[in-house]
Amino acid sequence: MIRALVLIHRWLGIAFCLLFAMWFASGMVMHFVPFPALEEAERVAGLASFNPQAITIAPRDALQALSVQSVRRLRLIAVGDTPVYIAQHNDDTVAAFDATSGKSLAVTEMLALASAAAHAKARGLDATQPHIAALDTHDQWTVPNGFDTHRPLYRVALGNAEDTMLYVSSITGQVMLDTARAERGWNWAGSVLHWIYPTVLRKHWSAWDSTVWWLALLATAGALAGTALGVVRLSTMQSPFKGWMKWHHILGLTCALFVLTWIFSGWLSMDHGRLFSRGKAGSDERMRIEGRALAARDLPGLNGIATPVREIEWFTFAGEIVMRTIDHAGTQETPSGIQHSQWLTEAQVAIVTRALGAACTYVLMHEEDAYPARAAAANAPVYRVICGDTWYHIDGANGRIIEKLDTSRRAYRWAYQALHTLDFPGLAERKPLRTVIILLLCSGGLAFSLTGVVIGWRRLRRTVR
Repeated sequence: MIRALVLIHRWLGIAFCLLFAMWFASGMVMHFVPFPALEEAERVAGLASFNPQAITIAPRDALQALSVQSVRRLRLIAVGDTPVYIAQHNDDTVAAFDATSGKSLAVTEMLALASAAAHAKARGLDATQPHIAALDTHDQWTVPNGFDTHRPLYRVALGNAEDTMLYVSSITGQVMLDTARAERGWNWAGSVLHWIYPTVLRKHWSAWDSTVWWLALLATAGALAGTALGVVRLSTMQSPFKGWMKWHHILGLTCALFVLTWIFSGWLSMDHGRLFSRGKAGSDERMRIEGRALAARDLPGLNGIATPVREIEWFTFAGEIVMRTIDHAGTQETPSGIQHSQWLTEAQVAIVTRALGAACTYVLMHEEDAYPARAAAANAPVYRVICGDTWYHIDGANGRIIEKLDTSRRAYRWAYQALHTLDFPGLAERKPLRTVIILLLCSGGLAFSLTGVVIGWRRLRRTVR
């Protein structure tokens, strides 16, 4: 058994010591610089204002033209100077419709440039010499699957000192992502390394998923073998080794709990439904929350909407049409029927709760909740609908199901998120303390991994000789 542990740990250690060091070092970078994303506040800030009274195509006409049977949500925004209806279908694909001509939107290079320029102006970004840099199906910053329904994307360079790039959907013309030179540079040292995210691999999701899953599993096996061997080799609380082996032994035992839980939880980040549920509601559950399909005959007109606005969205919630508006100042309102409030009301959530089951209840979530969930808009409420062992987190800003938590998914929250990011109640709210602990633990893991690199290199050289 000891011989087997020695062989497993030795050769898995040689194979993965650099990978361990890379994971710890890049993890520290990721704590400060996350992967590029267009946050909701940035998206709203970049929307150009428009006058809904000038729109010639009514919402119900747009919905009929966009296949009323399958549209879940309908939005009206300005793409450059062009008002555009954007429909989200039941399968989450999107379609765009010119609100002035009544035709399907054709996103040309000129329109993509206009959209990017308007976004930059609204957000106060310097756009000295905007130009189309590329039209890509994938590049390093658009490999996530969330961009699939908008591919290919126009990459627009603003020509400023920060080398800002805006990515524009070729389907809807809306800006989907922004990146800057410094952000991209740090992410090469952070997320790209940590997630093994080169474009050539990541654009093939299944291949990337399998590759990283097996690498993390083998790394976990190597760490387990090393921990067991380290305990066995410990004699009267002293290491029997000398030199680099002694440092590797001592640091390994000191960091063993963190290394094991961190590598194991990192492996679980690639679970994707293998051991735990995925946290997504089914179409039947979504329909019970929405109540019915979005029907053109029920859509209100644009008369009476205060001008100017940045976005208007129509969706169904609790069986009624909800119209969500975001005005020129970025403030949201959700007028619905005789109700007019900034967010979805508890009365509407109560109807949804009854639709999901007679025994279901709901609560308003608080920031310090052990199972946190974020709404799309700042300060918007999040409701938890509890149906036995299954919870639904509902965004009070737009009525979307943020996540579905059953017993398996709640266990996953602790096995992955808490262990991998130290997102424990009481610590998550103390961000400076959490940062210090993460840096100390990752530094210890990095030092331990580097001793393994030296030992592995020496063993490999001897073996080759």
